[in-house]
Amino acid sequence: MKLTSNEALNMLEEIRKEVENDHWIDHSICVGNSAGKIAESLKLDVDFAKTLGYIHDIGKKINGPKNHSVNGYYYIKELGYDEEYANICLTHSFLNNDVNCVAGGIPEDIPFRTKFIKEHEYTIYEKIINLCDLMCTDKVMTVDKRLIDLIIRKGAHENTQYHVKETYKLKEFFDSKLGFNVYDLFPEIKENL
Repeated sequence: MKLTSNEALNMLEEIRKEVENDHWIDHSICVGNSAGKIAESLKLDVDFAKTLGYIHDIGKKINGPKNHSVNGYYYIKELGYDEEYANICLTHSFLNNDVNCVAGGIPEDIPFRTKFIKEHEYTIYEKIINLCDLMCTDKVMTVDKRLIDLIIRKGAHENTQYHVKETYKLKEFFDSKLGFNVYDLFPEIKENL
């Protein structure tokens, strides 16, 4: 079953009524809106990109941030949506097909997730969400500022340098694909410096 960005946004607003901390919902909306801008510039499906951004953190509805990638995957599947929607819940935090390339330290080993991340071929949409997740809090910002935000909140760990390097490689990938600095799509970044 397909999911539209309007349906995903409505889903988030319904969930907002149920959760104590809705910061992740504002973050998800920022990720979706930012993904839409990048997709539009790459002549990709804007609605699909926005939808994936809106739902990428939906697993936080279940048990907060703990294992939200797996929780989101199963939640979206239980709702009957196509695999591509569930997949974004798993892939959004992990760069480079590596569960260790993540902010906040080496994650708990969940064999299903580890195998999936290692073997799954990331789509361009999943890579867009990876980047936007690393450019957004409840507003869009540079990856520099967002990485500092993540390190302040989650700490520096043995994998932090690796994750930072891969984040910059991902941004360079999109700069190259676009033919200009991705930040040019977001004039509001200058307000957040």
